[in-house]
Amino acid sequence: MAVTIKSAREIELMRESGRLLSIVHDELGKAIRPGISTKEIDTLGEKLIRSFGCTPNFLHYNGFPASICVSVNEEVVHGIPHADRILKEGDIVSLDAGLIYKGYHSDAARTHAVGQISPEAEKLIAVTRQSFFEGIKMAKAGYHLYDISNAIAAYVTSYGYGIVRDLVGHGIGTELHEAPQIPNFAQKRRGVRLQPGMTLAIEPMINMGTGDVIWKKDHWTVVTADGKYSAHYENTVLITEGEPELLTLPAQDKQT
Repeated sequence: MAVTIKSAREIELMRESGRLLSIVHDELGKAIRPGISTKEIDTLGEKLIRSFGCTPNFLHYNGFPASICVSVNEEVVHGIPHADRILKEGDIVSLDAGLIYKGYHSDAARTHAVGQISPEAEKLIAVTRQSFFEGIKMAKAGYHLYDISNAIAAYVTSYGYGIVRDLVGHGIGTELHEAPQIPNFAQKRRGVRLQPGMTLAIEPMINMGTGDVIWKKDHWTVVTADGKYSAHYENTVLITEGEPELLTLPAQDKQT
């Protein structure tokens, strides 16, 4: 499948899709606290998405039963919300969410502290987030796709963390998952040349220990093989003639 180049009209639709998703993430972040259930987070997220006249793109995607992926501690991604899964002080929780606005998808993830967390967990979250920003320094027209992968990998490995290799980022547009795949680990090849109008979901998934993962019996939830914490950070990114545009991140939260 070829990498799609979005038209000016499509970019405007994706901007709005991303802007609305950023609001959803902001509101979900405010709701995170000890005592809330992962199901309550999912219910709030779906309500917010539908309040904008949008559709949650994760709900029923390949059979996924919820609108928000809520992954706690050693859960890397695709955690299924449950009413009896209660967040507690010291947990970390990754929220992966997306929506469809007038046929165009957005996708973003954040990892949050639940109350007071350990310095080690705080560092993992911070390094995972910053690895994304290291990667998008290379997300410019004329660079190559794997320049992003290599920048993320170089930053993460300098901290000794494990990079998940079984799951990668992806193109996004009228489909949630489009070409190309975007690894977060070092590549020997260069990959496609980046062009203005490409839209990419770049999403480092970083583990405190090994990068190896296991799928649980529900066939969705991915956990670290050694049971150590994992963090996830993702934005939908537009390649432009200049600096990349982060469609799912409010301007005041951007950094480089």
